[in-house]
Formats: sequence, structure tokens, C-alpha cells
Amino acid sequence: MAARSLRVVSFLNQFFGQLGGEEKAGVGPLVIDGAAGAARAVQQALGDAGTVVATVICGDNHAAEQPDRAIPELVALVAAARPDLLVAGPAFLAGRYGVACGALCAAVQAELKIATVTGMHRENPGVELYRRRVYTVETGAEATRMLAEVKRLVALGLKLARGEAVGPPAAEGYFARGVTKNVVAGASAAERAVSMLLDKLAGRPFVSEVPRPAFPPVPAPRLVKTLEGATIALVTDGGLVPRGNPDAIEALNATRYGAYSIEGKSSLDAAQYDNPHRGYDTTWVKQDPHRLVPVDVARELEQSGAIGKLHETVYSTVGVATTLAHSARMGREIAEKLREAGVDAVILTST
Repeated sequence: MAARSLRVVSFLNQFFGQLGGEEKAGVGPLVIDGAAGAARAVQQALGDAGTVVATVICGDNHAAEQPDRAIPELVALVAAARPDLLVAGPAFLAGRYGVACGALCAAVQAELKIATVTGMHRENPGVELYRRRVYTVETGAEATRMLAEVKRLVALGLKLARGEAVGPPAAEGYFARGVTKNVVAGASAAERAVSMLLDKLAGRPFVSEVPRPAFPPVPAPRLVKTLEGATIALVTDGGLVPRGNPDAIEALNATRYGAYSIEGKSSLDAAQYDNPHRGYDTTWVKQDPHRLVPVDVARELEQSGAIGKLHETVYSTVGVATTLAHSARMGREIAEKLREAGVDAVILTST
């Protein structure tokens, strides 16, 4: 029995939707019946397996500057087409487009329970933001091989829409999602480990079963003042917040941080603080916030002259499962605020 032809929606930015370049980047969400622009490549890749019933388009600037408005509008346009599958992109190395593709796919999955797939270059910020929630096929940096890249997206998308088994990232070509699955191996762990070691020692190629993340090295900056004359700030990723969590910092995979005044405080009253962090047992910190944010000791150092001054604002977020992209963004924003305030050094406490 032949498989049912699927209804597919393609999501494009203004450029790939053939509305224009940067001069049209502010265009809001709109829909075109059938396959338009680069969606024609999606239709070609689908063949008889499905039909692009609608092309949804949104300008890069509009999606990036008004995501809280744009994404719900786009979800509504997708829903109206009653698709079985959403194909977003590929976005290649276009950052704003990639983030929009990931955000829309995540929202469609959550709200419409529809299969989605997107694709982009590994350096696109959308990868780190959404690869764990959205199947994201790795593509080249430029659209010179559009049809070939789209065929890979469609092949994976069809499997997802049909509920077929999806292979591992290396086999299917998508970015690892952080999902661990048990498989039956042909040799014991000890035998596999020794085999990999022998291959490594002999200079032969081998693939680790537990790939290590490659984080860029960050050199420690040099303190240009003596501590006796330095302004020191307290920053933490351990999740300390005022009672009620006024900034709604997420318990994991945080996207926000808080800035909390300690002006006039020589210590922190446990009754005034809470901790939403889900990455460790926060009981001891809730009993005594100084176990995470040592305002009491820092004030003693200030009063004794061991440090010049304690900065009157504590910055806090939650570090568990927070993406590298969000961590880097929050770090840059906090660093800029500290620099503007004349802070010389930071004590960063973690869990």
C-alpha cells in the first residue's frame, strides 16, 4: 500500500521567499499558497511523497526584533494550512533566519504536535539554541547547493512525519540532541576501550563513544590594581534570587539573569531569598545564602581594607543545562554593566 501524500509547509525568510533583501527584512508574517521561492526546492525533493500546501514567510528583522509577536503569528499561519510536516529553511549561516527557524519549529512542535525539521551551518547561533529540541540537519555555509541540502532535510522530515525510526546523528546528518539510547554492542566495554586505545596509539582513526565538547579557551585577565584598591563584584550561576523570583529565572536552561542590590546590607537574610536551581540540592543555600553568595565575608574584607570596595549589585542566574550561546550572551551583558560601573574584578561562585 502506497504511503499517504503528506501536507507540508515551508518556512522562509524574505530573501529565500523572493520578497527582497535587507530592505524587506522588516516584513511581518505572511503566507503564500503552494510552493514559492526556495520552497520549490522542497517540493522537488518531496516528489510524490508530499505537497507544499503553503509557504510561510517572515522578514529576518521582524522575527529577531519582535519574537514574542512574530512566532505566535507564524504558528497560526502554519496551523491554518493543516500540515503534517514543517520544513524550516535551510538557513545556512544566516543567524537571524536560523534562530527564527529554530524558534518556530520548537513552537510548532509544542503547540501543534506536528513534525518539524530545519537545517543550518554549525556556526549558526540557531544550532546551539535549538538543536536539543528540534531536529537540525547540518548544512554548508552558503546556498550554492540548495537542492542537495533540502533533499537531506526532506528525507529526515518524512521519517519524522511518518513516525519512522530515526537513526543516530552521524547516520542521518543532524546535530546531536543530547539524547542517549541503549544499543546492543558486539563487544564488552573493556574490549571496545582497549581497541580504541590501540587505534589511538597506532595513529589509526577511531571514534569515541563519548565525544567531548570543544570549548574555546578563555585566558584569565590580569588584575591591573591591587586588591586593596579594587572594586569587587559578586556574580553567581547558582540561582540565588529574592523571594518570589521577580525576574522569573528558569530552573534550568536559563535565558535570563537578575541584578539584585545589596546596598546597605552586611549580610543576606535567608527569609528574603529563594533558589529555583534544579541542578543541585539547594537546601543548604536556602538556609544560608552566604554559602553561595558570601556577602558577609566580602563586607568584612571591605571593612578591613583587604579589598577597596564591594560592588552594590549581585548578578545571578541558573547554570544547569543553560546553552553556551545564552551563557555567552548573559556573560557579555553582565560584563558590560560591571565595566560601566567601574568594577575591577569578579568573584564568580558556582555549584
